[in-house]
Amino acid sequence: MSTLVGVGGLAPKNIHEAETSLTSGKKRVKRRHRWTEHEKRNTRIGLLFISPWIIGFCVFMIYPIVYSTVISFTRYSGMNNPEYIGLQNYRSAFTDPLTAKSVENTLIYAAMAVPIGLVVALLLAFAMNKNVREVALYRTALYIPSLVPAFALSFIFIVFTNPTMGLFNIFLGWFGIPNSNLLGDPMTAKVVMVVMAQLGAGNAALIYLAGLHNIPGTLYESARVDGAGPIRQFFSITLPLLTPTILFNLITGISGALQIFTQSFIMTNGGPDNGTLFYMLYLYNNAFGYAQLGYASAMALLLFVFGIILAYFVYWISQKFVNYDVSAD
Repeated sequence: MSTLVGVGGLAPKNIHEAETSLTSGKKRVKRRHRWTEHEKRNTRIGLLFISPWIIGFCVFMIYPIVYSTVISFTRYSGMNNPEYIGLQNYRSAFTDPLTAKSVENTLIYAAMAVPIGLVVALLLAFAMNKNVREVALYRTALYIPSLVPAFALSFIFIVFTNPTMGLFNIFLGWFGIPNSNLLGDPMTAKVVMVVMAQLGAGNAALIYLAGLHNIPGTLYESARVDGAGPIRQFFSITLPLLTPTILFNLITGISGALQIFTQSFIMTNGGPDNGTLFYMLYLYNNAFGYAQLGYASAMALLLFVFGIILAYFVYWISQKFVNYDVSAD
């Protein structure tokens, strides 16, 4: 029979003593690593360099979220002391018809703007990806509209859609089509804002362009050798390998669509007939127009929770179509 040697080189008297010795040895092996002075110094330096971000994150993210959560349970106008009212603000948010209308308007806008924006940005990315000598000039020209601030674009589109002397109606007049007040109808006003949002597709197009450059060119060469045309290459190579980029642009697009505010505030102020009263605009009106900061905070918290749930749902669905492999099947 072989001799059982315990931890430390001593032969144990029995099996129980051997097990005890092995257990104590494992505990000594799992003992917490003691940081050296060099590691501590590097950690302090690293924390020092990222301290501006940490401070900014705590001041401009954590504190507002905590403060909004606290006052969402109060009746607070911003001038007097907050009065605790429990869940009344949340109950009001679910029963307020204007809140329901603003949610409906926002979801309709997002359902139109996000898919169209993904397609427009992808088309711009393909145009930016052309291997021609003037490609830098094309990329600049296609990206510049996304640099124009939203409030400036809003004023420009007010001029374009003016029912009497707007450029859009002048163009329609050339074909004998009568003038129309696009911002005077709830549905066409949303369409105008969706069209205006596409001028900011340059940001998503640059992300698409980076995704296109990340696809190995050898895959297209192999596909051409096998006789695959441009359409087959797009659906078999480009689209599957571009799905991570599509997912990113989808998440950011949904986030931006749920927070639409500037266009409605400047162009229609929520009209006509509350047709462009989006959620963020109604939240703003409650906070700074009606002096109901507690109710507005409750609306903000509900939007925050809804955004998290929607993002989780999109990520869950994405597991079925997002491909992170760099090679085609």
